[in-house]
Amino acid sequence: MSIVPLTLSLLPETLAICRFEPGTPLPQWVSTDTFFSITGTTDELSVVCSMEAVPDNVKVDGDWRGFKLHGPFPFSLVGILNSVTIPLAQANIGIFAISTYDTDYVLIKESNLSLAIMTLREAGHTVHTTS
Repeated sequence: MSIVPLTLSLLPETLAICRFEPGTPLPQWVSTDTFFSITGTTDELSVVCSMEAVPDNVKVDGDWRGFKLHGPFPFSLVGILNSVTIPLAQANIGIFAISTYDTDYVLIKESNLSLAIMTLREAGHTVHTTS
């Protein structure tokens, strides 16, 4: 599969991935004014939000940075995420992916940020690191 050249932008905030029991209501400390994502299943409730907002008593994996893939992408388009995840996997960089109606977001650990930017650019992507 060939890599589709994409444009990505680095989100400004540091993010956290929080885990709650299924059916837990959305915590009031999650700001809907910044980037956030909520996924509920019969097994868990996952919330991605600004790391600054997360209280100490929450099960959390922090220090994530997010890249927005510039869309929108039609649902029929194949290989969009692969164009980003394959080069990152080859560089041994783990990801957490979030999809929306129009586009995708790829989160990587802050400690891998410089390597991820270099890897994505070397794969032919345009990466914007400032707003």
